Amino acid sequence: MPQPSAPRRNPGRPPRFTREEVIGAARRIVAEEGVERLTMRRLATEVGSTPMALYHHVRNKEELLVLLLDDHAARTLRRTAMPAEPRERIVTAAAAIHRALADCPWIVEVLTADDLLSASALWFVEQIVDGFVACGLTPERAVHGYRAIWYYTAGEIVVRTAADRRRADDDRPTYREQVFTDLAPGELPRLAGLAGAWGPLTAEDTYLDGLRALVEGLTGSG
Repeated sequence: MPQPSAPRRNPGRPPRFTREEVIGAARRIVAEEGVERLTMRRLATEVGSTPMALYHHVRNKEELLVLLLDDHAARTLRRTAMPAEPRERIVTAAAAIHRALADCPWIVEVLTADDLLSASALWFVEQIVDGFVACGLTPERAVHGYRAIWYYTAGEIVVRTAADRRRADDDRPTYREQVFTDLAPGELPRLAGLAGAWGPLTAEDTYLDGLRALVEGLTGSG
């Protein structure tokens, strides 16, 4: 007796998985295999679908990385009481974003996705922008201030994480260390004098000091 044929799928029917399931699958791939293994084809295999079906939820890999960044922020950023003083509010909000991102092992590869857009992250962005306005900046200049802080925060994480990886992967002197060893005191006296301390000094965690100095400069305080 012939078997009944499977029902034909309506080509207009939406995929059988949600955007949340797509993000969850992408998060598993990145955590277990690394960002470089995250492709639309690999993701489709993970959710049991086809790459074309994924485009109902995600435009491309770049948008997927933005969604991953937002997902991480939503799960790690928690609203806390903010200082009343506007400059301290800016510092507190930016430091919270920095802590959340710095704790994510794959964050360096994703930070190039630019801004945080999740509701959880935007609350902290609101504190920063409002803090700048309270310091006397126009709303437009406040946005520029936030962007300066974002670039500083993202850049600090990228540089520090990359340096930590280099130290962990190879204990030989780095190219920079070799260059500083051969500095000519007559040509570069200040750097030559600091050559032995340059590595330890640049390895120190100075994020908060730099952040406070940046905020003071942007608001014209001090």
